[in-house]
Amino acid sequence: MQHSAGFLKLVNDAKGRVKEIQIEGYKKMAQAGQPHILVDTREESEWNAGRVKGALHLSKGIIERDIEVKVPDKDATIVLYCGGGFRSALVADNLQKMGYTNAISLDGGWRALKESGLELEK
Repeated sequence: MQHSAGFLKLVNDAKGRVKEIQIEGYKKMAQAGQPHILVDTREESEWNAGRVKGALHLSKGIIERDIEVKVPDKDATIVLYCGGGFRSALVADNLQKMGYTNAISLDGGWRALKESGLELEK
């Protein structure tokens, strides 16, 4: 997907402040049973087309509004994914501003997850 220069500037700025994890690191985290909450930040149509089994859906459009009810523990490890890792970086940045100390953006997002061998569902 071709992104606009302004959007990429915003994403790169956020990426300078947030934690990111690659798919292999996430797979190790999941396989080791490290406590975390996997959050799909994609739009509802993307979610309905397929997702990682067990993921929580809080799209980028509503997550800031609903996160404190769904995940009240601001020290919880929250791994966020979107289509490729751009929107999730923006979300991680906003969650940090809200006091979440361990919001992590999954670099590569859904594209990487589909090929990861992790269990998916529709």
